[in-house]
Amino acid sequence: MMVELIRNARLPRCLLDGAAASLLPASGEKDRMRGGVISHSVPSPGPSPQPSPRTRGEGVHAEDFALVDIAVDKGTIAGITVAADDQDRAAPAETDVIDLDQGIVFPAFVECHTHLDKGHIWPRRANPDGTFPGALDNVMADRDANWSAQDVAARMDFALRAAEHHGVTAIRTHIDSLGKQIGISWPVLAETREAWKDRVTLQGAPLFGIQFALDATHMRDVVAAVRAYGSGILGCVSYMIPELDQALDVMFKTAAENGFDLDFHVDEATDPAARSLERIAAAALRHRFTGRILCGHCCSLALQTPDDEKRIIAMVKEAGIAIVSLPMCNMYLQDRQKGRTPRWRGVTSLHEMKAAGVPVMVASDNTRDPFYAYGDLDTLEVFREATRILQLDHPFADWPKAVTATPADIMGLSRHGRIAVGLPANLVLFKARNWTELLSRPQTDRVVLRHGKRLATMLPDYRELDKLEGMNP
Repeated sequence: MMVELIRNARLPRCLLDGAAASLLPASGEKDRMRGGVISHSVPSPGPSPQPSPRTRGEGVHAEDFALVDIAVDKGTIAGITVAADDQDRAAPAETDVIDLDQGIVFPAFVECHTHLDKGHIWPRRANPDGTFPGALDNVMADRDANWSAQDVAARMDFALRAAEHHGVTAIRTHIDSLGKQIGISWPVLAETREAWKDRVTLQGAPLFGIQFALDATHMRDVVAAVRAYGSGILGCVSYMIPELDQALDVMFKTAAENGFDLDFHVDEATDPAARSLERIAAAALRHRFTGRILCGHCCSLALQTPDDEKRIIAMVKEAGIAIVSLPMCNMYLQDRQKGRTPRWRGVTSLHEMKAAGVPVMVASDNTRDPFYAYGDLDTLEVFREATRILQLDHPFADWPKAVTATPADIMGLSRHGRIAVGLPANLVLFKARNWTELLSRPQTDRVVLRHGKRLATMLPDYRELDKLEGMNP
């Protein structure tokens, strides 16, 4: 049954689209409320004032939320108004109403940095010491031995079903793109994207070491794959090779010639000498690149001197680069030494970049593979752990955008990651009423709406993967 009204919902103010904010009447106005059901007639968008908080229900973090009713018509958000008073809340018997009792509502989540092709291989190829070199070696061995089209497709589908269940509607995955794997994984990605197009929007970005950008044959094969099967995104892993600037010139020139955006893995290291982010920014400025650029990890930026950190961040801002931090994976891998307690959380200078005006976000990264033994593409988990690891709280400000609107923007998905009149009613509803309730439990009882309908799914059983070659539970 299609939900027609979500009432008494706490909507994070920072997630209110400007047009949606303009629809909220002053607290005394009720002329648009008819028997507790919001009128579907919508005034033209005007200024975007922030709604005044309701007196009823104020409490912890109340200033971060607007207490609203959300009307849904044929799967689309038709109205957002200040929540009706209790005596005005009656609705027609045939109306499907969800009363959140001041529970929180989010737009569906957006994951801008994942690795679906690597996901869930841990049972057959673990990382015995949890280190970054151990992850590289074991992924390479598993890829060479086991990544058939059937294997990659099965694990991608498994991961997408988990993400969908948790409330994700858009994902960008990196695709290992070397040798024979180019011809295996990219067609699988295209087939999976088509199969899932009405459920999860799927993008792909190639992943290979920056040195391979200097191999013309390799670049020809990658560009052909992206053009045939991809999403208009070129990418690689950057690190401090002697030919770095030359290789970056190839990447930027190739992207510009083909109309591609760029997505880099950058400086995933504990060495302050790892400063390829600065070189990427310089290349972007040198080439006057006008496409979108997303850089992930950037761990070693946090280890620079304050002056160098500030200078590099200024270059990143000038170059129009967006940054995604992968806090769970970074804390898992970085500063890991056997028998020694880690001294560093492994994450980049996210607060400093945000303060400088750089678009910043957080994402899942790897799931149950040698780079990260855990995870399930649950973006709420990502936000919860990012809040703890990166200290995104007190105040929370607009950090919820880091898993919703901001990644949607860098992915070019203007209808994702937002709650606004005219957008699909793709929402995640929680019983939690404030941040401390939301982030203290996993919220497994959340309700996911897709186009206004309750999503009736179950998490896929890990036993499904046992049939794949080499899997040992």
